[in-house]
Amino acid sequence: IYERDDTDKVKAAIADPTKKVYICTAPSVRAQIGECFGYEPGTDCEGKMVAALKSLGFDGVYDTNFTADLTIMEEATEFIKRFTSGELKDRPMFTSCCPGWIRFIKTQYPHLVKYLSSAKSPQQMFGAVMKTYFAQKLGVSPEDIFTVSVMPCVAKKGESEMELFYEEYAGKDTDVVITTRELVRMIRSAHINPKALKDIEPDS
Repeated sequence: IYERDDTDKVKAAIADPTKKVYICTAPSVRAQIGECFGYEPGTDCEGKMVAALKSLGFDGVYDTNFTADLTIMEEATEFIKRFTSGELKDRPMFTSCCPGWIRFIKTQYPHLVKYLSSAKSPQQMFGAVMKTYFAQKLGVSPEDIFTVSVMPCVAKKGESEMELFYEEYAGKDTDVVITTRELVRMIRSAHINPKALKDIEPDS
């Protein structure tokens, strides 16, 4: 089994002058990517990675830590409500952040599905925020925003395709998910050497 390569979809979106293309990166990616460019394994290469992503043509580069905080706040609010109502007296509330975990629960322990949080994962929160709140702030139509996430796990590709995450405002929350390996291929194919780039902070 091989991961599906979605880099052509990302390149096409970047080349489309009608699209604003925003990308979020999982925290682990900054520590994985350096090894592919000659750094010691585990080196934090966030600044180089952001610079490379800007060089590729992304309109905004964001850290998924922000939407992870949103997920935590949503889950905490939901937990308090469910706990105080007595709904969680027999079992804890489980996170909904990992699509592999969700599939495992649904197929192996379906009686526990009711204890899953209803909050979206940080990846899906990013797409939803970009196409609602952020689109309004920018004065851009949600249909003209293309969201990409870089994740360490191929299960995230499947999560972005789930019907649950197709919204009325602009199709999918997350348009394309690429892995760290796919990002490395994009950087190399554009002949970008991250080591030669000046570090850049992610967008706020």
